[in-house]
Amino acid sequence: MNIYLKELKSHRKSIIFWSIGVFLMVVSGMTKYDAYSTSGQSMTELLEDLPKSLRAVFGFSDFDLTKASGFYGMLFLYLLLMATIHAAMLGATIIAKEERDKTSEFLFVKPVSRNKIITAKLLAAFTNLVIFNLATFVSSIVILGRYSDGEAVNGEIAILMAAMFFMQVLFMVIGSALAAIKKRPKSAASLATGILLLTYILSVVIDLNEDIEGLKYLTPFKYFEAKNVMYGGGFEAVFVILSVVLIVGLSIVTYVFFRRRDLNT
Repeated sequence: MNIYLKELKSHRKSIIFWSIGVFLMVVSGMTKYDAYSTSGQSMTELLEDLPKSLRAVFGFSDFDLTKASGFYGMLFLYLLLMATIHAAMLGATIIAKEERDKTSEFLFVKPVSRNKIITAKLLAAFTNLVIFNLATFVSSIVILGRYSDGEAVNGEIAILMAAMFFMQVLFMVIGSALAAIKKRPKSAASLATGILLLTYILSVVIDLNEDIEGLKYLTPFKYFEAKNVMYGGGFEAVFVILSVVLIVGLSIVTYVFFRRRDLNT
């Protein structure tokens, strides 16, 4: 039994639907840009009149919406939310589904170590993240190219996809660690999604109140913000290092607790 291929097969419909969803999100967003582009600067001025809180919540801040790249930078927040929700749920369910489907006993009595089992599962989840990221990247390159009007956007899209991938892997291992730790892993997906939403809300609150900017290290949504990645010259080393440390640490937690877990059939 090839666990890796089995996991890929069991998630193939899911990744197809998510990939179609992200494609439609890019199409919808850039279609709105096309509709607004005739108004030009008036669109930017209209958004500047909105309260700061609304601009922070909806990601309107700090982008030149008269350019396709600026509008895409705003749209990237929603693509990132889709990607991280998918990753968190995937990381949790790739472990929890054995107990959900009543197959954990069947899997664990096979002559395969638990380390090999969890490695195969995580590799399958990682492959799904790569597919999702590539679907987003290709969709963005093709669709944004239609509206860029000669503006060089491929490099900015590529660096944003790299930022997204860091976030995807981080939330995947958050989900897997929670599923490995919890006695009832079925609830891990909702808990991981709850953590994701709380960290997103915290990032919005930080945008509204500069006095608590020091809390930015507690929310991954401040690590790779589109405005900083696009206009700040790339990634900040401290956030890359912090992300790697969290990913490695949570991966270790996943392995340790998965080896110890009891069968709940």
